[in-house]
Amino acid sequence: MRLEGKSILVTAAGQGIGRASAVALAAEGARVIATDVDAALLRGLDGTAGVETAALDVTDAAAIRDIAARVGALDGLFNCAGMVANGNLLQMSDEDWDRSVALNVTSMVRLTRALLPGMLERAAETGTASILNMASMASSVKGFVNRTAYGATKAAVIGLTKAIAADFVAQGIRCNALCPGTVDTPSLRGRIAASADPVQAEKDFIARQPMGRLATVDDITPMVVYLLSDESRFVSGQALLVDGGVTI
Repeated sequence: MRLEGKSILVTAAGQGIGRASAVALAAEGARVIATDVDAALLRGLDGTAGVETAALDVTDAAAIRDIAARVGALDGLFNCAGMVANGNLLQMSDEDWDRSVALNVTSMVRLTRALLPGMLERAAETGTASILNMASMASSVKGFVNRTAYGATKAAVIGLTKAIAADFVAQGIRCNALCPGTVDTPSLRGRIAASADPVQAEKDFIARQPMGRLATVDDITPMVVYLLSDESRFVSGQALLVDGGVTI
């Protein structure tokens, strides 16, 4: 199994890509610490072989310090937590901006900083440890309508990823960013349902995908497993697109 003997923490593991990734990583032999701000969403993971769960608000600096002390040295970290704020620059509120920065960027900085010393220890023992940050095709890669806060913060994630990769590559730390296309998740379904015309909103999301369909979480998890495994030991500082051809 590709991840046998590795310990990996996943944020936003209660649903969507985070949950599917936690299950996929455990299936490959990893010890997975699956975290989410909503502990109720984690209950379904209890009993899954290789998975242990913990409530974690990634915007809470004290909670981050606490979990870092509890989990010990890790081989991998998947910073999956994030949010999508809708609106262009004139529509975006200060609250939208501040919350997007806090959840999409600052939380990654704090959690990675807290766990990095232990990951450096593991890298010194095994030769490598891997950090994976959730970015998006909507970022510095491509601009999308009504995604000002989201696109700007996901662009920051790509910059953060490259900075971490450059700083710690000689010490065995790899850091990459995952840039999905439009994925059929509870988050997306919530945004569709909240739109003025949900039927048309779903059609619009599908229409921007050249493959003619939304991605499923199972389209994304193989890349997550790859980037957190030793199979990607020569890959660092990259923003990897799994977008169904949107950015061709």
